[in-house]
Amino acid sequence: MAAALYSPNHCCSSPSSLAAAAAYSNSNSSSIGFHKNIIIPFSVKRKVLGSVVLQSNCGGGHLSNAAILMQDGALATKMAATGEAPPKNLKEGLLSVPPPVERKAPIDSDVNEGKSTVSITVVGASGDLAKKKIFPALFALYYEGCLPEHFTIFGYARSKMTDAELRTMVSKTLTCRIDKRENCGEKMEQFLERCFYHSGQYDSQQNFSELDKKLKEHEAGKVSNRLFYLSIPPNIFVNAVKCASLSASAANGWTRVIVEKPFGRDSESSAALTTALKQYLQEDQIFRIDHYLGKELVENLSVLRFSNLIFEPLWSRQYIRNVQLIFSEDFGTEGRGGYFDHYGIIRDIMQNHLLQILALFAMETPVSLDAEDIRNEKVKVLRSMRPIRVDDVVVGQYKNHTKGDVSYPGYTDDKTVPKDSLTPTFAAAALFIDNARWDGVPFLMKAGKALHDKRAEIRVQFRHVPGNLYNRNVGTGLDRATNELVIRVQPDEAIYLKINNKVPGLGMRLDRSNLNLLYKARYSKEIPDAYERLLLDAIEGERRLFIRSDELDAAWALFTPVLKELEDKKIIPEYYPYGSRGPVGVHYLAARYNVKWGDLGVDE
Repeated sequence: MAAALYSPNHCCSSPSSLAAAAAYSNSNSSSIGFHKNIIIPFSVKRKVLGSVVLQSNCGGGHLSNAAILMQDGALATKMAATGEAPPKNLKEGLLSVPPPVERKAPIDSDVNEGKSTVSITVVGASGDLAKKKIFPALFALYYEGCLPEHFTIFGYARSKMTDAELRTMVSKTLTCRIDKRENCGEKMEQFLERCFYHSGQYDSQQNFSELDKKLKEHEAGKVSNRLFYLSIPPNIFVNAVKCASLSASAANGWTRVIVEKPFGRDSESSAALTTALKQYLQEDQIFRIDHYLGKELVENLSVLRFSNLIFEPLWSRQYIRNVQLIFSEDFGTEGRGGYFDHYGIIRDIMQNHLLQILALFAMETPVSLDAEDIRNEKVKVLRSMRPIRVDDVVVGQYKNHTKGDVSYPGYTDDKTVPKDSLTPTFAAAALFIDNARWDGVPFLMKAGKALHDKRAEIRVQFRHVPGNLYNRNVGTGLDRATNELVIRVQPDEAIYLKINNKVPGLGMRLDRSNLNLLYKARYSKEIPDAYERLLLDAIEGERRLFIRSDELDAAWALFTPVLKELEDKKIIPEYYPYGSRGPVGVHYLAARYNVKWGDLGVDE
C-alpha cells in the first residue's frame, strides 16, 4: 500500500528503504555510547497505515512533522499544526496524502536547525576498486542530486597523498555519462571540492583518531552520520573495523560499514570473520555488499515475477523444466592470478553472485518489500537446498591458445600463479531445492573465465506442451518447442520470451521467435551502475540488497563440503582453450538431467 503512495523520483530507493531509515539513530546502528535521542533530519515524514515513510532529499519536500527516535528504539512523532485534513480514502483502498506544508521554524536549533551530515570514508582509496567504481558511483549520485545536502568524502589509505593529489587521481575516472550533461564540468569541480584525503595505517587507532578530528571539522556540529567503505584485502578487515569503531565512529548519529567480498573462504573462516566484526559492530551496521544484487535486471527479477500475473502461476515445478544461471567472462585473470588462485571461480562467483540470484529467483512471496521479509525468504531457500555432490560438479582451467596471429596465455602462464595449480577457472554444478515448489527441478549454474563471450543471464526453460498437436511440424528437436524466458543481466540488458509461431505462407511451418524487451531500445536513460544503487541504499539504511549473516552461513554451508572434497582429493580440472565455450564435461552434466544449455542456440 505504501508503494502506491511513493514518489517515483529515480534517485530514491523503495518505500522500504526510506522506512528503514527510521532506524537512523537506533542504538543498533551506532557504536556503544552514542546518544540515542536524535531528531531525524529527513525532509518529509508521512504516516501511512501505521507505518512511517521517510523521504530523503531525492524527494525534494519540506518537513511537516518532526520524528524523534526514543532511546528504546520506538518512534514518537510530533504532528505540526498545519491544519491538514486527515487522509481520504480513494478507489482501490489507496490513501490520498495532502502535500507537505513548509515549516517556518527550525526543528531543533541544538543540532544546527535539524540538519545532518554524512561523512563517507573510502578505506583503501588508492586501490583499483575505489578509483574505478566507488568514486565514480559517488559522483553519479551527486550529479543526480541523490546525496544529502551536507556530505563529505574522505579517502583513507597508507599511500602518502595530499587532498589535491587525491582529487587529481579521482578526476581521471569520473565521467559525464548521465542524461544532464550540460553542466558536468561544474558539477565535477563541486564534487571534487568535497573530497579529502588522510594517510594512515589500517591498524592504527591513532591514525583513525586523526581522521576523526578532520571529519568533525567538516561536520561542523551537525548530526554526524558516518559510512566506511572497506575497499581493502579481507585479511585487514577486522583491524580497520576495530580502529574505525573505537576511534572514528559518529558521536551522535549512525555508523555503518560496507564490507566487500570475499567473506571468508569456507564456513569456518566466514564465521570467524563475522564473530570478529561483531565485536565492534552490530549486525545492522554491517553492509556485506554483493554488487550483482544491485544490477538492474536482478532488481527487476522480483518485479517481473510478483507484479505480472502471467508469470507467478507458472513459477514452480509444474511448469518449469529447469533453470540456468550463466556467468562468463571473455578474459582471464589478467594479473590477478595470485589473488584468484587463493579462491577460485566457485568462491569468487558461484557461492555469492549466482547463489544470491538463485535465492531471489526461487524464494516464496515475501510478506512485504521490507528488507528483513525478503532476506527471510532467501534464507529459507538456501536452507532447503540439497547438499551438492562432487559428481554434480564439473571444474575446468583454461590453457593457452593461439587464434590467428594472436596467442593467449594459459592460467598457469601467469607469473603470480603456481605452475602446478589446480584452482578452477571454470565450474558448473547441478543444484536442487527440496521444497514443494521446486522439488526435482535442476538449477544448473556455470561460471568461467577466458570464455568465448561475456555474459550473465538467467534462463528459465518451461516444460513441453503435453500432447502438442504440432510435434510433427517441429520434428525431433523437442527443445525448439520449449518456451524459454531469458533475463540477460549483462551486457545489453534485456528480458525476452521465446515462443513458437507459424511462418507466413500456405504451409504449416513453425518458427521460434522472441518477444523482446531490450532495455536500450525501450528506455533512453542510461542504467545506473550497481555500486550507485548499493551506496545510496547504504546511506539510506536500506538493507534489502545486502547479505545478512545467516544468509552467508547458509551459503557457505552449501558449498564448503564440496569445496573441501575437491581440494582434498586434488581433482584435476578439465582443460579448455582460452576463448572456447569451456570444458566438454559441462554438456555431459546437463545431459544427465535431460537439459541442453540455452546459451548454445543459434539465435544467440
